[in-house]
Amino acid sequence: MLRLARGAVEAWATGGPAPAVPDAPGAGLRRGAFVTIAADGALRGCIGRLTGDRSLGDVVRAMAVAAARDDPRFPPVTAEELPALRYEISVLSEAALLDPVAPERIVVGRDGLWVRRGEASGVLLPQVAAEQRWTAIQFLAAVCRKAGLAPAGWREPRTQIYTFQADIFGE
Repeated sequence: MLRLARGAVEAWATGGPAPAVPDAPGAGLRRGAFVTIAADGALRGCIGRLTGDRSLGDVVRAMAVAAARDDPRFPPVTAEELPALRYEISVLSEAALLDPVAPERIVVGRDGLWVRRGEASGVLLPQVAAEQRWTAIQFLAAVCRKAGLAPAGWREPRTQIYTFQADIFGE
């Protein structure tokens, strides 16, 4: 899967044909996934798909290119950057509604969070809270801010919080 992600970004950046999804264990599973790209240890792009309605191979290939091209926080990756890029893939479990929302039910480092209220939506992967050394309440506040909500937005009745887990592997 990591070779697929790298190959997809390289093909997009150089104008080559997209690589075929390999016949590898797990490539056909229907799972959501995020692809994170880093350069020199710093985030360079991260985009994913929460739903498991497509094969993992297709999701990884598409999200790798999206992370390189479409993350609004960064300009698109250039061909010159390709050798310095490192890839991480987070394969997601199905999201489960956290009802009632209680910080003590969130395990930092295991759970990722997805917040939704109306058109507002934000996602943070499990590794983000662990890397930032956040408490569960800080994690909830951060995912709310990412969705454009107030930090305490998770306490409002119309806000839905989902948890999910991820199998994470990278270069």
